[in-house]
Amino acid sequence: MSAAVAAAAAAAASVSSNTTSSSHHPSNQAPNHGWISFFQPPAQRAALPALSRYESQKRRDWKAFVEYLKKHRPHLGLSRCTGVHVLEFLDYQFGNTKLHTRNCPFWGNPPDPPSPCSCSCPLDQAWSSLDGVVGRLRVAFEENGGQPETNPFSARVVRLYLRDLRDAQAKARGIAYTF
Repeated sequence: MSAAVAAAAAAAASVSSNTTSSSHHPSNQAPNHGWISFFQPPAQRAALPALSRYESQKRRDWKAFVEYLKKHRPHLGLSRCTGVHVLEFLDYQFGNTKLHTRNCPFWGNPPDPPSPCSCSCPLDQAWSSLDGVVGRLRVAFEENGGQPETNPFSARVVRLYLRDLRDAQAKARGIAYTF
């Protein structure tokens, strides 16, 4: 199989070099038939470098945050952003999980087997998701020119919110964090 791939790559390279020297293509470039670009050396491919999952998530979260700032009324610049704005963004942007109250039969006793609850307990964001988002945005803020001292994702109100959310969700699942 690899001999066939090597032969196809050699054929594509010779077709490419013959085509670029011919005069029937005004730009003196080989026509891109889709599959030929696979066999071209990486320097000739017009592809973006592959990002890690973390980098992709960080870029996606940063774009969402910048979009939130653009839509915020009154207009909010990055330099005026505070921890309270970060909490508003987290509320605005991210999904929800069921947070059982003390009166709920599922308080401290998750359903076994796990299944969607039919209780009327409020929804809140999942702590682990928000903790990851805040961490990625903390790094992205500094990568985009922000100063560590003014990073709104490191604000005390954000840290306290995440800690309280973690503790409340852990208690609702019957898990006690001891920090």
